[in-house]
Amino acid sequence: MSDTNSKESTPSAAETLNSNDMAAVQAGHEASLLSQAQAELAELQAKSAELADQFLRAKAEAENARRRAEDEISKARKFAVESFAESLLPVADSLEASLIIKDATLEQIREGSQATLRQLLAALERNKVMGINPPAGTKFDPHQHQAISMVPSEQEANTVVTVLQKGYSIADRVLRPALVTVSAPQ
Repeated sequence: MSDTNSKESTPSAAETLNSNDMAAVQAGHEASLLSQAQAELAELQAKSAELADQFLRAKAEAENARRRAEDEISKARKFAVESFAESLLPVADSLEASLIIKDATLEQIREGSQATLRQLLAALERNKVMGINPPAGTKFDPHQHQAISMVPSEQEANTVVTVLQKGYSIADRVLRPALVTVSAPQ
């Protein structure tokens, strides 16, 4: 009985070899999994570094675009009045020329003033500054007109009777409303 027991408890050489082979195969498999995991880790680290680089480049590009836009806005604000000023220079020249004439007649002063006014109105118009001068009978518009008083009139109620001072708008935005008198209800 002891022979049978000792055979069962002691592995044979073939069984020992198989156990060693299995351990070696298992160790080789683990080494293969480890090298595969290391390769995947290296690949993911490279991808992570690439994405981080792309992120930094995109962030720098966005910052540069923001900075360029701010510079352009600053320049636009700084030079926005440039074209308007250029169109007013001839008006200033005309006024200076009129002051040089010492013995101008009343008619010459009137003609010079009218020409200068035409230059000024043309310069304003080129820069989208338009007059608001409603004719009598026009419906009162509180967005473009400012009523100074209500006067009795034969006109329909709430219509412009007279313009006391022209108004002006720039690109559909009222700079100054026209000062008007409005017909009172009867």
